[in-house]
Amino acid sequence: MAHSNPGFSQSPAFSNNANDLAKWQNAQAAERQPVVNGGMTAEQLQQMYSQPSASPVDTDRMTYEDTIAKTVGAFAVLLVGAVAGWWIPGLWIVGGLVGFGLAMANIFKKRPSGALVLAYAGFEGLFVGGISAFFDTRYPGIVPQAVFGTLGVFAVTLALFASGKVRASKRATQIFLVAMVGYAAYTLVNIGLQIFGVGAASGDFGLSSIKLFGFLPIGAVIGIVVVLLAAYSLVLDFTQIKVGVDRGAPRIFGWQAAFGLVVTIVWLYTEILRFLAILRGNN
Repeated sequence: MAHSNPGFSQSPAFSNNANDLAKWQNAQAAERQPVVNGGMTAEQLQQMYSQPSASPVDTDRMTYEDTIAKTVGAFAVLLVGAVAGWWIPGLWIVGGLVGFGLAMANIFKKRPSGALVLAYAGFEGLFVGGISAFFDTRYPGIVPQAVFGTLGVFAVTLALFASGKVRASKRATQIFLVAMVGYAAYTLVNIGLQIFGVGAASGDFGLSSIKLFGFLPIGAVIGIVVVLLAAYSLVLDFTQIKVGVDRGAPRIFGWQAAFGLVVTIVWLYTEILRFLAILRGNN
């Protein structure tokens, strides 16, 4: 199944083709070139066979528990960065630029790196903290609303996925990808119109500030759709994590899953923040 989150799409552990993971593991094994020991005595063989069955942790396989721990760690670092970005808003530029570079490194790195994921989370935190401080200055109290809104969407989506009531499907994913392309095109056009100060699109939110029927901002309608898209992206993320665990992917790919979730949740938060700002700015 296609996946829009680059944090997952480039990883062999979550690839549509299960053989990609086997190829990756074989390549890693070839690089290590392990030395094979000589024969074992009958007593050593007996001791080996009498050992209890290995758990996923013993065999260094990806588990839900370990992935959750890595994700919590990444968000803890993100929070620390956000606090710093809140108190020094100007750091959002550094956070955005360095965070983008680290995101590219995490996407294209063949073997996931916990250090790179945590570094990305820290700089992304600077970006999130900086823009949050900016919006809170203009619309006091908006940040707690956006935080609780993000937590609410995440909790509901996770609960629905865990209960089996919501699942990713090929058709829904195709619609999702088309909608994402449409939203990207709308965003680029809107930014272009704002830069050149074209008529009604020259305001704080450009086309999104224009009111339908005289009272409903276009951005509010689009914002609801985008929040739903972000929620479906979470469903895709949860699906890919389940694929990785079911395939017995190496434990290191828990960091890739943590990275993917950070990307999606930061996107969800910024979209909810923008949605609330548009509503507040048009009252």
